[in-house]
Amino acid sequence: MSRVCVFFGTGFEEIEALTVVDLLRRQGIDTEMVSIMEDKTVEGSHKIPVVTDKKLEDVDFSKVDMLVLPGGLMGTKNLEECAPLMEQVDAFAAAGKAVCAICAAPTILGHRGLLKGKKAICYPGMEDQLTGADVTYEPAVRDGNIITGRGMGCSIAFGLSLIEYFADRKASEAMAEKVVYEGKF
Repeated sequence: MSRVCVFFGTGFEEIEALTVVDLLRRQGIDTEMVSIMEDKTVEGSHKIPVVTDKKLEDVDFSKVDMLVLPGGLMGTKNLEECAPLMEQVDAFAAAGKAVCAICAAPTILGHRGLLKGKKAICYPGMEDQLTGADVTYEPAVRDGNIITGRGMGCSIAFGLSLIEYFADRKASEAMAEKVVYEGKF
């Protein structure tokens, strides 16, 4: 069974993080919410506290297939400043394992040189931080093991792209129909 970790730092964008968790769990994909903070309860950018499943130090990354980095300006900053998480992002990318980010968080991948020659997208106005990327303007885009999303309004499209990564287009279309999503993905 596939396993995904979605990472929560103070100031994360609630819709981006929780939409992904919801869609993946509906699909039956083992998805864990992981705090990078000192506590399992992490406050989002709109002051909504979320109780995560575990803390970063409790994750066995050898059993994880995908890392997901939600946006939110402060949340993105906190993720990028978390050295143990960034070590895993680099290791996953080097191993060809899935690394996914939405909104401001794809800038982390750009700063780390992980987008060179890859299609990617991020929150409008931050594209200059996607160093080396072939910037697109789709709601979500996959290039090999990297999946990026544009922003909060693209959270469902981004989540459906993650389902497609693990299953196929038919599965993501079935989920879109199930949740009455009629947008592009």
